[in-house]
Amino acid sequence: MTHAVVSDRARIVAIRAHALFDGVSATLIPEPVLLLDGPAIVGVGRATVPPGAQVVDLPGATLLPGLIDTHVHLAFDASADPVAALAMRDDDATIAAMTSAARTALHAGITTVRDLGDRGYLSLRLRDTPGLPSIVAAGPPVTTPAGHCHFLGGAAEPTPGALRAAVRERADRGVDIVKVMASGGTMTPGTRQEVAQFTAEQLTVVVDEAHRLGLPVTAHAHGTAAIRTALDAGVDGMEHVSFWSAEGVDDPGDLIARIAAGRVAVGITAGVAPEPGVTPPPAVVARMPRIIANTRAMYEAGARMVIGTDAGIGLPKPHDVLRYALAQTSMIGLDAPTALRLATSTAAEACGLGHHKGRLAPGYDADIVAVRGNPLHDLNALHDVRAVFARGARVASS
Repeated sequence: MTHAVVSDRARIVAIRAHALFDGVSATLIPEPVLLLDGPAIVGVGRATVPPGAQVVDLPGATLLPGLIDTHVHLAFDASADPVAALAMRDDDATIAAMTSAARTALHAGITTVRDLGDRGYLSLRLRDTPGLPSIVAAGPPVTTPAGHCHFLGGAAEPTPGALRAAVRERADRGVDIVKVMASGGTMTPGTRQEVAQFTAEQLTVVVDEAHRLGLPVTAHAHGTAAIRTALDAGVDGMEHVSFWSAEGVDDPGDLIARIAAGRVAVGITAGVAPEPGVTPPPAVVARMPRIIANTRAMYEAGARMVIGTDAGIGLPKPHDVLRYALAQTSMIGLDAPTALRLATSTAAEACGLGHHKGRLAPGYDADIVAVRGNPLHDLNALHDVRAVFARGARVASS
């Protein structure tokens, strides 16, 4: 049992529940008392409620660290054509839509999101906004002229000077991470997922400049060539890593061993919400068994993995889709405790927040979701949210 460190300056909040998942363990703490002092957790365990504390009783509920979605796009509205919808909005309307998207995530217990591609750095304006999740922001992704998601404003000529300038611009704006489009993508006509957009030497310029400025780099990398060039350049993370080829899915060869040995954070793209009448594109359906097999191989090889949903990019990707994603990771062999860690403590570490988010422990942010039932037995419990706290403040029901 951890004893509370009680402050005289604020009233302690004591949350009592049926059980607690701390973000790292494989078992639940029964009948916990979680003590909050303002935005921070100060006690966890089966402690006595301090005199004068405000008590929040949640019988039958399990407390978890607030969930972390490591790959969202708040500027995309999860419509049938989010790119066209974004093009029709000015900045004020886009900020309003992004705020609504962030609130959707928060009410589902997603207390931190990593936005890996906005327009015009708008996500940076939403950071630290009360009533929204914590936002880790990349701004517009670095891409080639007419490259994947160039319409977000991040296109740069693939020359050393232009690429260094693109990274410096993001650092000057105050981004938390640099996102680079190492391959093409389906949302941008004229690009292809299997085709690399930068050489290893060009990506190395991006990585070296970002690291010089104290910023990590994650690469959108579907095709095998882009995965290899991203690894050669020394990126900190990669998104998707589907080994997509023109005709199907490649054999990864030596790349899985390199990913595992290099401790590169792989954002596995999971999460599909049921949407009547909507089915995945045939090209995705045909490739999915091989993609799942390769992702399972990465997991079994010990690759460092997190869950990123790509929320916002289409109808099956609403901004609360992470709660579907966790159960769907069983397809690659993850059990419930592992899946929950990938969306809490492991995700926090990958986002550079591991020292204060992703766990229910003293000194950590009071980001908490309470769900009815036992998510270690059934991850569908994440759909039955009883309460959400963001930095100590209880989130009003939607």
